[in-house]
Amino acid sequence: MATSSNPPGAQAAHGDHAGHGDPSPLVAMKSRALTGRFRPPGDKSISHRALIMGLLTVGETKIEGLLEGDDVLRTADACRALGAKVTRLAPGSWRVHGAGLGSLLEPVAPLDFGNAGTGTRLMMGVVGGHGITATFDGDASLRKRPMRRILDPLVLMGVQVLEQAEGGRCPIRLRGSAEPAPIEYRTPVASAQIKSAVLLAGLNAPGQTTVIEAEASRDHTEKLFAFFGASIQSEPHGTHGRKIVLQGRPDLKPRDVLVPADPSSGAFALVAALLVPGSDVLIEGTMMNPLRTGLLTTLQEMGASIEVQNARFEGGEDVADLRVRFSKLKGVDVPAERAPSMIDEYPILAVAAAFAEGETRMRGLAELRVKESDRLAAVADGLTETGVVNRIEGDDLIVTGGNGMVAGGGGPVATHLDHRIAMSFLVMGLASQHPVAIDDESMIATSFPSFRPVMEQLGAEFKAP
Repeated sequence: MATSSNPPGAQAAHGDHAGHGDPSPLVAMKSRALTGRFRPPGDKSISHRALIMGLLTVGETKIEGLLEGDDVLRTADACRALGAKVTRLAPGSWRVHGAGLGSLLEPVAPLDFGNAGTGTRLMMGVVGGHGITATFDGDASLRKRPMRRILDPLVLMGVQVLEQAEGGRCPIRLRGSAEPAPIEYRTPVASAQIKSAVLLAGLNAPGQTTVIEAEASRDHTEKLFAFFGASIQSEPHGTHGRKIVLQGRPDLKPRDVLVPADPSSGAFALVAALLVPGSDVLIEGTMMNPLRTGLLTTLQEMGASIEVQNARFEGGEDVADLRVRFSKLKGVDVPAERAPSMIDEYPILAVAAAFAEGETRMRGLAELRVKESDRLAAVADGLTETGVVNRIEGDDLIVTGGNGMVAGGGGPVATHLDHRIAMSFLVMGLASQHPVAIDDESMIATSFPSFRPVMEQLGAEFKAP
């Protein structure tokens, strides 16, 4: 196997909003067999949280494998603005000298998060638990994303919303509370961002903060809290839910964090290898947290050849290498309760379903409507543009597969400043009869800056239109 790795120091141009400026259209061509090995970039969810935990801890936190996409770099900037010293030592290697819980500085300028919804929502929880005022803003895509679901529980904890755009959207100006009230909060939807915002505010609360989820969301926040010394318990609640109890004002200790590879980024090469005939790709160091493996489960149900190798434990998470080979896929019914474990992977799953035999129904996708774009509509429109039969029924997406063939062509597919829409339809073009074009690749830098060179080293072919 040839070897592919992320280019040293790959990161988004700092200070420029991903997805702003002149668009950069790109075309994906029918590919030869994809072969080789690569390690996806560091997990975006854990990268955000590791920086934030470093901010809230007195002393030096070392982070290896940090994702250097624009989203995460915005969170690093916000940590600096709140009083941390954040230093990049080498590609993926960072150090954070934290201000400490209860000792954050009030930022002198608005916190500009670009396209980073996760960074925005988590940092609202951080600011909410401190007696400081901060303004949150971002690019055109972020300004469309609803924030009331984050603001509502924070208000219960004593946070004041001083300014907000229509519908609880950015720009938003918050005044946090130096004495946040500990609450018990039932999340209205399965969302790690809501849960994490409440817990981050609860870190500085004088008492016990409880979050109850009807459907368990990804648990990286709870794991990192415990790793840094917080007293936090998580237990099953109901059929699919969790109850998380945090004791406020812990004595956090700096730790070394090894960020595992992001399964959401690895998903694009994984599906490409399944769809392009003759492909054989090894994806190294992928996180195998059971709350993040819904896509693997679904693809295996569809008949995918995915071999789990070298399972191990790194940086507080289960990881493994995945050997992925070309496979004939069949349509399946994806249950709604699986959505929290694969919410970011539905666009690329829809592409896989387009090549499968029969019909694939993805149930319960309401959460996709409030991502970087209305992902449910954007995926359906992209499928239609490329000749794939599909329909939306309520919150379900139904895709009729082409039994191994998709015509492609048409387009360009509208990406709506959404990195996952862009990468998903580029993957489609690698296996389609005709090239697939997207209207803009620039926002891919938010999560996977090295996507194009990595895929090209595996054998993918892209070109400017």
